[in-house]
Amino acid sequence: MSVPSTLLMIPVYNHGATLRGVVEGALEQGFDVLVVDDGSTDGGLERLADLPVRRIVLAENQGKGAALRAGAELARDEGFEALLTVDADGQHDPADAPLLVAKASEAWPCLVIGARRMDGPNIPASSRFGRAFSNFWVRLECGQSLPDTQSGYRLYPVRLLTDTNFLTRRYTFEIEALVRGAWAGLPVHSVPVSVHYAPGKERISHFRAFRDNARLTVLHTALVTRSLLPWPHRRRFGAEADRISPLRHPLRFLRHLSLENTSPLELAVAVAVGIFIGALPIIPFGLVTIAYVCHRLKLNVLAAAAASNVCIAPFVPFLCIQIGHRLLHGHWWITFTRQTLLNEMHHRLWEWLLGAFVLGPLLSLAGAALTYGLVRAFRGRSDDFRPL
Repeated sequence: MSVPSTLLMIPVYNHGATLRGVVEGALEQGFDVLVVDDGSTDGGLERLADLPVRRIVLAENQGKGAALRAGAELARDEGFEALLTVDADGQHDPADAPLLVAKASEAWPCLVIGARRMDGPNIPASSRFGRAFSNFWVRLECGQSLPDTQSGYRLYPVRLLTDTNFLTRRYTFEIEALVRGAWAGLPVHSVPVSVHYAPGKERISHFRAFRDNARLTVLHTALVTRSLLPWPHRRRFGAEADRISPLRHPLRFLRHLSLENTSPLELAVAVAVGIFIGALPIIPFGLVTIAYVCHRLKLNVLAAAAASNVCIAPFVPFLCIQIGHRLLHGHWWITFTRQTLLNEMHHRLWEWLLGAFVLGPLLSLAGAALTYGLVRAFRGRSDDFRPL
């Protein structure tokens, strides 16, 4: 068992009232402590003058992700292997920090999340919903079912934070770091931890519903899109994973899905839904639509999203346009000029939609029948199959 050398980091932005208590609790656990002040204006760092902690001060507020990156760079320079992050608002009990280190020691390197027990008092319904919503998208992006993907109580390998290119620097950073860590080959583990939510008027939150939800939407769209692209992720930790690309290895991907606790009929219906939605002229919103429909119908989202690639441009869209053009005008579209391609784009979209309602159901039925037969065959040959 390898115990990683760990630096406990507390990112802070205007949480001066609770910061000292969190720092003292971390010091009591015997950790080296780093406080990264992300442009605070309440003088909270001044209350730590007599405590033996490392300090980084960012001149202006750059976001939690920027603070974590700054802390990771200091941890790397001082020879630490792991960065354990604890929020400064008093939600997390530093006494739980050894649990994360112990879990990391079982399979280092790995990423450990402190999964909050959301059964205490004062826990807002929005936090429960946000956690469930985030868990759903992370499962879609990296295939892992985790209990609390929004928790800021985490233990990261320092190398993940310093050697990875990230898109985000603010509130969304922790989601991106989790997904990219899983893509890079890090095992992701969770341990239950306590959580304390102050009463409504005492709680300090910097979450801005519209702005931060918009950022999350953009991030999840980018991560889901990347997860479906055919080229593999760079594996920098552990052995090469068994993640299978649905485009490069469709039969292997289907065989993998067939071993889930989902009936052949349910998988066939998910494939049919994915193909039908994929045929529609709603490319920017296709994945979101598939995820929503499958969530409402309790269908396998990964199977539907993978199946939608059957309708990838240009082949199926072109056939849909041809069918729609034939239905509207009685002949095929054979005049490919600037006028018909660009100036009449609105006509092509209407033809695409019309043709999709003809070709989409046919492709969906064919895909569903093929999926049903293959899953039955795969399961019949899988002696070790058992429901997960």
